[in-house]
Amino acid sequence: MIAKKFRFHGYGSLKFAYSKGRSSRAQFLSLKYIANERRKDSRLAVVVSKKISKKAPVRNRIRRRIYEAVRLQWADIAPGTDMVISVFDERVGTLPAAELTKLVDDLLRPAKLHKASTETDNS
Repeated sequence: MIAKKFRFHGYGSLKFAYSKGRSSRAQFLSLKYIANERRKDSRLAVVVSKKISKKAPVRNRIRRRIYEAVRLQWADIAPGTDMVISVFDERVGTLPAAELTKLVDDLLRPAKLHKASTETDNS
C-alpha cells in the first residue's frame, strides 16, 4: 500500500478532481486526474462504492489491492497529480495480481501520467 501522505480523501478534494479533472477508462476501472500545482507529491484516492459490494471487507480488499498495484508503479508517476480511481466491478477483488497491475498500467498510460511520457511531451 502506498504511504499515507500520498493518499487523500474528503469531499472537497474528490469533488475538485471529479469536476475539473480529465478521465481515462479501463475494463473495470476509471481514472480521474488533475495537475495540482500546490503540491510536489502526487496523491491517490480509490473509490469503491456499495454498488460493487455491500460488504465492507470486500470493498476494503479491493481498495488495498489497487493501492498496492499503483504503489508498484509509483516511482514512474509524474509528481504533482491528484488521481481518483473508481472501481466498477467486484471481479477486481479476485483478479490475479499481475492482471490487476496490467489493468492499472493500462489506466495510467493513456493519461500520460508516467514520468517518461511527460518528459517526452515537454521536449
